Amino acid sequence: MKIEKIWTVCFSATGNTSRVTALLGKTLAERWQVPVEEIPFTKPAERSRTYAFQETDLVLVGSPVYAGKLPNKILPSFREQLRGNGALAVAVVTFGNRAYDNALAELCAVLERGGFRTAAAGAFVGRHAFTDEIAYGRPGWSDEFEIKNFAKSIADKVDRLTEDPAPPCVPGDPDAPYYVPKGEDGAPVNFLKAKPKTRLSRCNHCGACARLCPMGAIDPKDVSKVPGTCIKCQRCVRKCTKGAKYFDDEAFLSHVRMLEHSCREPKENEIFL
Repeated sequence: MKIEKIWTVCFSATGNTSRVTALLGKTLAERWQVPVEEIPFTKPAERSRTYAFQETDLVLVGSPVYAGKLPNKILPSFREQLRGNGALAVAVVTFGNRAYDNALAELCAVLERGGFRTAAAGAFVGRHAFTDEIAYGRPGWSDEFEIKNFAKSIADKVDRLTEDPAPPCVPGDPDAPYYVPKGEDGAPVNFLKAKPKTRLSRCNHCGACARLCPMGAIDPKDVSKVPGTCIKCQRCVRKCTKGAKYFDDEAFLSHVRMLEHSCREPKENEIFL
């Protein structure tokens, strides 16, 4: 089967997912000597457009894992804004060294329902969005080696295709509920209403946090106010060059401490063809 163009489409609040999909796309483009184009899908305006593909495209679609599934506020965009029209797709999720649970199965199901032919899928470890204490430095060089090998395996499979591929057999239940976060004592915690705070002594009012927020939740006129929905993606915290953004919700911090204690053992990437 001949591929004429590669596309990467990913929601990537802190950059891990875009790194993985970009490397996959670059490696595949070099193998097939075809163009590769990125479709940003993180900011609200980027997710407001409809993107339609064709049978000669290969589309790499990526998302981070939130509570074991796709981010619930971003899921509708994956369902409604991407039209496969028979294009081949590769599902990619990144997870912060806890587990990807049902997220990859969910993404594969979304793509199949959206008119894509899912040829492969992969789950890759990245530094946890909440803390540098978990999977710091990942994806690293060894992960990149695995990603490149995954791209080569995808290319080999596609080159051999003479008919529509069967979707990869990915573990998980697309309809399963979200993982319930736990605190240090092992009891469930709820921090849905937690929002980032601002150290005004550090903030220079550049407005980057408001411009970059995937939900458009931060008031650009006063970035200390967050009137919109916060999905705890940590983009404002990670992108603030002054270290002015932080979370102080105790339930959230207790969950972070639990993760730091229980998720230190390095997890492996997993691929499905």
